[in-house]
Amino acid sequence: MGMTSLVSAVRSQVLGLVARRFNGGAGPYAGLSLLPDKILLPLHRTGLDPVPEMDQRLAEQPVSRMPLPFGMRAWLVAGYEPVRQVLGSVDGYSNDFGKFAGRVGINVAVEPGGLGFADPPVHTRLRKMLTPEFTMRRLARLQPRIEAIVGGRLDAMAQAGGTADLWHDFALPIPALTICELLGVPYADRDYFQKLSTARFDLAEGGGPALDAVGESLDYLGGLIEQQRREPGDGLLGSLIRAHGSDIDDRELAGLADGVLTGGLETSASMLALGALLLMTDESLGARMRAGDGVDRMVEELLRYLTVVQVAFPRVAVRDVRVGDADIRAGDVVICSLSGADRDSPMGVRPHRVDPDRAAARSHMAFGYGIHRCIGAELARMELRTAYPALVRRFPAMRPAVPPAELNFRRASIVFGLDALPVELGE
Repeated sequence: MGMTSLVSAVRSQVLGLVARRFNGGAGPYAGLSLLPDKILLPLHRTGLDPVPEMDQRLAEQPVSRMPLPFGMRAWLVAGYEPVRQVLGSVDGYSNDFGKFAGRVGINVAVEPGGLGFADPPVHTRLRKMLTPEFTMRRLARLQPRIEAIVGGRLDAMAQAGGTADLWHDFALPIPALTICELLGVPYADRDYFQKLSTARFDLAEGGGPALDAVGESLDYLGGLIEQQRREPGDGLLGSLIRAHGSDIDDRELAGLADGVLTGGLETSASMLALGALLLMTDESLGARMRAGDGVDRMVEELLRYLTVVQVAFPRVAVRDVRVGDADIRAGDVVICSLSGADRDSPMGVRPHRVDPDRAAARSHMAFGYGIHRCIGAELARMELRTAYPALVRRFPAMRPAVPPAELNFRRASIVFGLDALPVELGE
């Protein structure tokens, strides 16, 4: 078995075990239907807002026990300062997938790669390699391509007629094609790569096709890495190979590339779709964006308000720690609610409202915090700052094609979003 097939088999095995453990071996939501709502509380929303129970938890008990199965002791951390304390700790918690898998009874011989499931010193070494590729200076080369991608999607929507699905026609292709550009995917393969990127998050047919897409994606990335080893290109993979050579192996490169895909596709696509929904339905916000009045401030406020990544990677306490009024034991699982933290009082008055002029005491946590803060944050900002103004200027009369109550928001997803956003372009 070659390296790419081995990586594919391992990843599919890991994800398959997780899916069977939590979903009972059936469709993606079968397991969720058997879990009490208290477990899924940080993933539920009413429209765009966390459910009222989260507000109550935030006010009365920002650090509280979660009734997780399998005999685990687990905690939900929802307040801004407690979340900051947990995420800011360098040595109090582990993100190592093996430790988490052990706590839920999953036995894996090889663990998934990427930054999100790694601890120092492995995390430190890999992030140090990857960080130079995500500086503003390095990313600036992508700005013309992002503008061209956005313009191309707007042209396609205009040519298709008076209606569109903003999720599939605009929000999803922009980060997918940007990531292709970043990784250095050959132009001829981009449609294929975007299809795989989409399929891995599409659970309409159950978890099997999504897992197959993950394996196929890793196979593809492995083949691309082998090609880049021979002839390094100008993309991220080629740059890492030229800079570090044999200091980073193919398994690590595939994990990093897959992490860029999973971390930068669904999250940015959801932000683009949900942010556009707000700009369509809030006339003053849309007018300000069209006028270019404080675009950066509006993007940051939309990031805070929506916080589409609802919870951070689960962590396992490696020693006894005290967070707020709670005593967390070594071995306990800790889940931080980023959406809860971003609706807490340090975010300023009336945190449940969108206010681009907000005076906040702290920075939002839409990208996380600490050593595991999203490394692609600046790339996401570039996409949002480019796409939002272009969209509302091209289609100033755009409106949702269905009443808000008929929009299909995801019921319990780590990345909050929509499955479709039908709009009338109003041309």
